[in-house]
Amino acid sequence: MNIIAIMETHGVFYKEGPLRELADALRQQNFQLIFPGSSADLLKLLEHNPRICGVVFDWDDYGLELCPEINQLNEHLPLYAFINTHSTLDVSTNEMRMALCFFEYTLGVAHDIAQRIVQYTDEYLDAITPPFTKALFTYVKEGKYTFCTPGHMGGTAYQKSPVGCLFYDFFGENTLKADVSISVTELGSLLDHSGPHLEAEEYIARTFGAEQSYMVTNGTSTSNKIVGMYAAPAGSTVLVDRNCHKSLTHLLMMSDIVPLWLKPTRNALGILGGIPQSQFSHESIEAKVALTPGASWPVHAVITNSTYDGLLYNTNWIKQTLDVPSIHFDSAWVPYTQFHPIYNGKSGMSGERVPGKVFFETQSTHKMLAALSQASLIHIKGDYDEETFNEAYMMHTSTSPSYPLVASIETAAAMLRGNPGRRLINRSVERALHFRKEIKRLREEADGWFFDIWQPEDIDEADCWPIEPGEDWHGFRDACHAHMYLDPVKVTILTPGMDQQGTMASEGIPAALVARFLDERGVVVEKTGPYNLLFLFSIGIDKTRAMSLLRGLMEFKRAYDLNLRVRNILPDLYAEAPDFYRNMRIQTLAQGIHDLIQQHELPRLMLNAFDTLPEMALTPHQMYQQQLRGNVETVEIEKLAGRVSANMILPYPPGVPVVMPGERITDASRGVLDFLLMLCSIGKHYPGFETDIHGARLGEDGIYRVRVLKE
Repeated sequence: MNIIAIMETHGVFYKEGPLRELADALRQQNFQLIFPGSSADLLKLLEHNPRICGVVFDWDDYGLELCPEINQLNEHLPLYAFINTHSTLDVSTNEMRMALCFFEYTLGVAHDIAQRIVQYTDEYLDAITPPFTKALFTYVKEGKYTFCTPGHMGGTAYQKSPVGCLFYDFFGENTLKADVSISVTELGSLLDHSGPHLEAEEYIARTFGAEQSYMVTNGTSTSNKIVGMYAAPAGSTVLVDRNCHKSLTHLLMMSDIVPLWLKPTRNALGILGGIPQSQFSHESIEAKVALTPGASWPVHAVITNSTYDGLLYNTNWIKQTLDVPSIHFDSAWVPYTQFHPIYNGKSGMSGERVPGKVFFETQSTHKMLAALSQASLIHIKGDYDEETFNEAYMMHTSTSPSYPLVASIETAAAMLRGNPGRRLINRSVERALHFRKEIKRLREEADGWFFDIWQPEDIDEADCWPIEPGEDWHGFRDACHAHMYLDPVKVTILTPGMDQQGTMASEGIPAALVARFLDERGVVVEKTGPYNLLFLFSIGIDKTRAMSLLRGLMEFKRAYDLNLRVRNILPDLYAEAPDFYRNMRIQTLAQGIHDLIQQHELPRLMLNAFDTLPEMALTPHQMYQQQLRGNVETVEIEKLAGRVSANMILPYPPGVPVVMPGERITDASRGVLDFLLMLCSIGKHYPGFETDIHGARLGEDGIYRVRVLKE
């Protein structure tokens, strides 16, 4: 970590001696030194090497120009300016707020200066390390002997076994020493919100613009249940986004509450749209209450923001309009919206309080930020009962939480603070924008077909692009003005075969085929639709990864145009069914799946299948109770119509339920079943392209079966 950049002095004799002495003294203190030749070189190094912990430079040569530019990159970085007796200390008020220290060009004092740089470096590292992480680091360095859990005792137990040694060597000493017991009092308690854990929550709340934040160590699936358990008492009614994550369906199965569905749109490509503004009106909710047995005016609402495909709401409008006292924004996929101006007014914690309302926002810190898997946050703005909320929190939180996981949540927040954090998110946005432009450029230059990208025509600058009425590019029939916006870091690539309005071409390349090709070359797609592929440009995506994706897409085009054999370009797919794919070529496979999709009239299914929801015969909670009593049976999925589904049924992708527990598919909602049968048909005809359908079990005979309420 300890790298010091020393700017060159352009051959001035009386300056070179003291700087050489200082360089030798810093090496004795175990600093690594680098010597940029210019301000531009230094700024590039600082931008791409966050391990640099200080800059030494000549005040007369660099000071007035260099300091503000470094400050824009990292306002906390220690700066060491050398001056002589003739230097003019023209220091502005802004520069006085920097970590700026002055030294004179004098021989024989290098050791003292190096000691001060060591001190300032330690202070810098201490200042940027968040409170819980700092306490955990300190505890590990102290090396205490404990006689409590966990049983591996800081990794000691692993070293008593051959396979344990393999595990120890893979994960490393500090990881295992940081896996400590809740009995370590100096680290406080995650459940009691005390000590460094409490400091971490306060630190995170300030970072994300919340009034209170909670760290959750088993994912946003759990965060969603915690909020719901607190906000919706038994017997109450809740508004739920129909495109909700399955964790919210599980909440409905756990809690005896009545759901009213907020029904979003989809376009012909299967891209999940938002909930239209009309669904939020008092009249619309009143009508839902009147049509739903046992329903009353809702006490709570859950909205998925953003959608899986990267559409963000105008959350300020929703907060002011939606007439419920408690609103939960499930923002699992967008924990970064507080840190770039293009997201203003589009997040759960944006804006001020609204009298009489409380807002919750849940975020998967691990999905798009730098935290370990299962890291999640709950943010709150507004008045709530802290003690009752904590009971719901403890219902779902282990009494033995992972402390390395807690530290990763806090560190992810720390990475977003100040200028370095804003630069991190801005770089992610800019990289996604550059990639989008590259796809467009390659499409214009391509010989024949090439991939397209789902976005407006003109995207010269980074922005969240509005889904406006009357525009063809997005394909949503009933878009609302200033309501939904496309997040630039969620990049959707389109394959040939169907346009946004649902017009099918005679030839096509289903996206699942491209996804298989990329996967066999080490590029994993986040989500695959019929003719679209979703890629997430998180802060961890660098130019190398972006170029690998571009290269993979170009390699697919080359292989497709040459019409190579499946066994040569998709060896893993060939290995799954060698007899079926023995002589098949890639264009034959693509066209076969495309023809099958046409036969099932996919555009009609996508636009109409979800217009009419299945009928709620039982609430999800009531249906689960029937399951517990064994009052269920199994039928082939083709026979699902007219029966009450025991489980939620959701195909991956996109991983949102299409049938809820307790719902019955009627003639009016038959399109949902037709959609599921189409997915089943593709896998039946083409091995390796089976759809993962949660709630339906695929048997060895190739038939999907589902559980239903006994008649």
